[in-house]
Amino acid sequence: MKPPRFISEGARVTRQQSSRRTSRTTARAAALIASAAMVVVGVQTGSASADAQREAGATALVLSGAQRAAAIQEAQGGAAATAKAIGLSDQEKLVARDVVKDADGTVHTRFERTYQGLPVLGGDLVVHQKKNGARSTTKGTNARISVATTKAAVAPAAAAAADARKVIWAADGKPALAWETVVHGTQADGTPSERHVITDATSGKELYSYEAIETGVGNTQYSGQVTLGTSAGYTLTDATRGGHKTYNLNGGTSGTGTLFTNSTDTWGNGSASNPETAAADAHYGAAVTWDFYKNELGRNGIRGDGVAAYSRVHYGNAYVNAFWSDQCFCMTYGDGTNNTKPLTSLDVAGHEMSHGLTASTAGLNYRRESGGLNEATSDIFGTSVEFYANNASDTGDYLIGEKIDIRGNGTPLRYMDKPSKDGNSADYWSSGVGRLDVHYSSGPANHFFYLLSEGSGAKTLNGVSYNSPTYDGSTVTGIGRQKAYKIWYKALTTYMTSSTDYAGARAATLSAATDLYGAGSAEYTAVASAWNAVNVK
Repeated sequence: MKPPRFISEGARVTRQQSSRRTSRTTARAAALIASAAMVVVGVQTGSASADAQREAGATALVLSGAQRAAAIQEAQGGAAATAKAIGLSDQEKLVARDVVKDADGTVHTRFERTYQGLPVLGGDLVVHQKKNGARSTTKGTNARISVATTKAAVAPAAAAAADARKVIWAADGKPALAWETVVHGTQADGTPSERHVITDATSGKELYSYEAIETGVGNTQYSGQVTLGTSAGYTLTDATRGGHKTYNLNGGTSGTGTLFTNSTDTWGNGSASNPETAAADAHYGAAVTWDFYKNELGRNGIRGDGVAAYSRVHYGNAYVNAFWSDQCFCMTYGDGTNNTKPLTSLDVAGHEMSHGLTASTAGLNYRRESGGLNEATSDIFGTSVEFYANNASDTGDYLIGEKIDIRGNGTPLRYMDKPSKDGNSADYWSSGVGRLDVHYSSGPANHFFYLLSEGSGAKTLNGVSYNSPTYDGSTVTGIGRQKAYKIWYKALTTYMTSSTDYAGARAATLSAATDLYGAGSAEYTAVASAWNAVNVK
C-alpha cells in the first residue's frame, strides 16, 4: 500500500513552451503596461554592494489588497493594447490575473487568454515590462490560436453537462475546440475528488484530465508551546494575519465546521486526545507560513491580496492525509492512523498553503512534469517555512513530513537530498519522469533545491545526516537556502506558466537568478550546475 502523499485545487491546464520574445511597441502601449501597480520606490544607496542593490531591486514590493486590485484593474484597462503589442490576433483577448511590481520598476503582468470569448487552456502568458520600456513575454504555448469553428459537433456527456464549459484546448500541439467538465466524488482514501476532464468537441475523445484537489499560547503536538494569534472572546481568529481562522470538522467531511472557541486563551495540551491540540498546530503553521511569505518574500497573503485562507482539522475518521482546495481557499487535515497523529506538522502546513500560492500564480497543472513541479514547490516552501520558524521542537531539515510518521516506522515521507530513498521518487530527470505520480516526479526539483541550497556530498545539518549525489558525478557548491528559495519564488511568480516542464523550470530559474544576482553571478552558475546535477540540461 502506498503512503498518502499530501494532495490543492485551482491549477489550470496547459503545456509550457517557455519563451521570451521582445518586440517593438508603441509608446502608448508601453505606458499602459508599465503603469500597472504604480508604487513609489526608492533605489538603495549608500554602502550597500552592487549585488545587494540588484537583489533588492528585483525583489517584489509588498502590495496591499487594494493596491493589487488597482494594479490588476489598470492592467486590464490596457489589455487590448497589450494584446496588439505582443502580436495576438483580433479574435484573442487578454484577462489580467495578477501583477507583480519589482522595486526597480519592472512590472510582471500575468494574463489568461480568450479566443472568440472562449477560455484558452494553455494560453496563459506573462508580460515583463522594465522601467525603461523594454519588454519580453513568457508564454505557455507558441502555437497560433485558431480553430475552424466554435460550434461543437459533440455535446458533453449528459451526466456532466451541468458543469461543462466550452474552451479552446491549446496545451498540446494544435489548438482544438473542447469541453471541460468537472466530476465530483471521493478518492479511495477518503479525499474529496474534483476531476477536470477535457474532451474534444469534434470527436468526443478525451484529451486530458487532472485531479484538482491537491494533497498534500498553544500547546501543540509537534512544535511545543507557541504563541497563537487569537481574537477577543478567545477564538482561533488571527486578525493580524488576514483573519485566518481554524475550524473543527469533528469527524465531518464537508462544510466549514465550528470555529474553535475557548473560555481561556490556552489551547490544547500537547496530546492528540485533546481536539484543541491539532487546532493549535494548524493555526501556528498557518501563522508561520504567512510570516515567512511576508517577511522573506514580500507577499501579502497566499493570493497577495491580504486575505487569509482558513484551516479545518479533524476531517473524517482516522483520515491519513491533508489537502488544499482552491475552491474553499482552505487547508484540511486528517487525524492520521487511529486518530493519534494529526497531519498538522509545520512543514505540512507550509506545504498545503503553498499549493494555494501556486494556484494563484503560475497555476502549475497537476499532472505530468508541471504536476511534479507543483508538488516540489510545496515541498520547497514547506521546508523553508520549517527552517524559518526556528522552532526548537521542530528544527529545520530537508525531510518532508518527518513528524507525522505516516509510514509507521519513523521515516519521513520524502527526502530532498536523495529523493529515491522513499522508494518511489526520482533523483534525476528522464524522459519518463512525467509518467510518475506527481508526488514522485517532484523528486528532481526537490533534489535541485537541496543541491542549490547546500551542495553535494556528505554533511550533517541540525543533527540530520545527508549525502546528496549528482547525476554526472559533479560537485555542486550551494548558495544557501535563502537565496535558493528567493530564486524559486521569483521563477514561480514571474516566469513559470501553467504547464511549465523541467526544461521550462530551468529557464525560469535562470531568468530569476539573472534578475536577482546577474547573468554572470555565482548564483546563476550555481543554478545551472544544480540543474545539470539532476540531468536537466
